[in-house]
Amino acid sequence: MSFSIVANSTGDAASNGASSQRKSAPHRSNAALRSRTDSPYQERAFQRDNPTQMLIKQAVDHLMRQLEAGKCETLTAFLSAMAKFHRYSFANVMSIVRARPTATRVAGIRTWNELGRFVNKGEKGIPILAPVLGHRTKNQDGSEESTTEPRKAFVVGWRIVHVWDYEQTHGADLEEPATVAGEVGDYLDRLVAFTHQQGIELEYNDRIAPALGVSYGGRIALLPGQSKAETFNTLVHELSHEALHKLERRTTTTTTVRETEAEAVAFVVGQAVGLNMRTAASDYILMYAGNAALLTESLEVIQRTSAVILAAIRPKGAIASNQS
Repeated sequence: MSFSIVANSTGDAASNGASSQRKSAPHRSNAALRSRTDSPYQERAFQRDNPTQMLIKQAVDHLMRQLEAGKCETLTAFLSAMAKFHRYSFANVMSIVRARPTATRVAGIRTWNELGRFVNKGEKGIPILAPVLGHRTKNQDGSEESTTEPRKAFVVGWRIVHVWDYEQTHGADLEEPATVAGEVGDYLDRLVAFTHQQGIELEYNDRIAPALGVSYGGRIALLPGQSKAETFNTLVHELSHEALHKLERRTTTTTTVRETEAEAVAFVVGQAVGLNMRTAASDYILMYAGNAALLTESLEVIQRTSAVILAAIRPKGAIASNQS
């Protein structure tokens, strides 16, 4: 499995988070993980009118209005939504939290009905994007496809569909999703295995103190003696630097912004696996300085990176598993 998110962003950053006392360290290029030719941020300039970008723009405009009104907790709500809906696309996560910030589990009417639950009368659906699929009738060389094999489907466009939150429905009770209640359980072992799968060397070294973790580009050092939960959180943070901060970005970032992005990924992943992530909403306001492009890009790299990590360490669930 490749750490596919690494092609989505970057800037050369060092670990220096105030909240975890991580120490600055050089980030060297790791060619095995990254490519300079596959960045959605480079593509976005040519896709400003497509439905996905329109949905993102509407959500970001809403978020900026909230921030300008002093409601910085709205930004934390967006990060919390990434933890709950990590199998959804960035655009759909943004749309869900804009429409219903308190949403916990969402699904379409058919899925809810199959689970024995029904949408309450008068409830307004949450708009998300779903792919419109087509089927090829000819091969690339112009020859007709075989009639004995299933035709290959491909995305020809997108359409708005609606989902509803659990609290907008009634009926049979659902089993509560399992959490680790403040303990990482097997998640730390899975995260360590994922780190090794990316070709990243992992070591424990007392000499990095007082830093909790240091990312060197292809190698991560962790301070021994941390609890499992602290080790998990620190490793996610350093993996975020390995993934996010090596490629050229369309917007200019600062060390503070990049460090805040890595800390936000740790928040999203930790919350998704049930850790008690104590943080002030104002911690993440550092990603915002009246710059919509930077805020959008930061949120997208946070969502994509946390989604890749969570897909590797967390089993899939029945609800909120849409990946459109």
